[in-house]
Amino acid sequence: MRVDIKKVLRDKNPKLDRLTPGFIKSYLRRIVHEDEVNLYLDKFSHLPTIEFIKASLDHMGITYSIEGLEGLSEKGRYIFASNHPFGGLDGVMLAVKIAEYFGDVRVVVNDILMNLEPLAPIFIPVNKHGRQKPEYLQSYKDAFASNVPIITFPAGLCSRRRGGRVEDLAWRPNFIKQAIATGRDIVPVYFEGTLSNFFYRLSSFRTAVGIKANVEMLYLVDEMFKQSGQDFLIRVGGPIPWQSLRGRRVWETASEIRATAYSLKER
Repeated sequence: MRVDIKKVLRDKNPKLDRLTPGFIKSYLRRIVHEDEVNLYLDKFSHLPTIEFIKASLDHMGITYSIEGLEGLSEKGRYIFASNHPFGGLDGVMLAVKIAEYFGDVRVVVNDILMNLEPLAPIFIPVNKHGRQKPEYLQSYKDAFASNVPIITFPAGLCSRRRGGRVEDLAWRPNFIKQAIATGRDIVPVYFEGTLSNFFYRLSSFRTAVGIKANVEMLYLVDEMFKQSGQDFLIRVGGPIPWQSLRGRRVWETASEIRATAYSLKER
């Protein structure tokens, strides 16, 4: 089991793969830490998914705790809607804590992350740059119809720096529609944390010059490794009953729930 950036590029976009020079592919392998990621796969891929995550984070010296889960029913059906400061690290830390409390978990992710095979069993893949595969659509429907808790990041992208503050962009309301459709209460979640100045400056520059492609996303693995040795606290709010969401304007409601998540910072 190995991560092969060249193969990922070839499978995801064959035309782009043909047009990409070899030195750029080598650079991509370096910034996504292909060798380091494969080292983790070699050491821990035999473990079940949650144990794989725990072992990998422990190897990185990352510690994390959560407060607020004790206020939730272990038999509740929840969508955990979280801010997204790290673009991946937050998702796996939250997945561990929720799985420990509820016994299982699923995380809505960009389908490119399915290349991380040890994590694939807990992922609900979504293709953000094209048509959804039928099997992805089915896994999405099955997950939301089940009783397994689901983690989602409604911003769709990790947080950006705007006006000197690092915050999510607007939360998209699909998680509210799914909560109503499948009878799941929404639980707001807050992570505190930031990425490097380089990441935010690259994002601002890319936006200023009109480049639509999310090129800074290529550096998220590098940003994750920069968090080695850190300690994180996850704050979980009280559940918002799905019945209370019916008949409301979904974009406004998404904004309100986003604000509720950020208010947990002051708790």
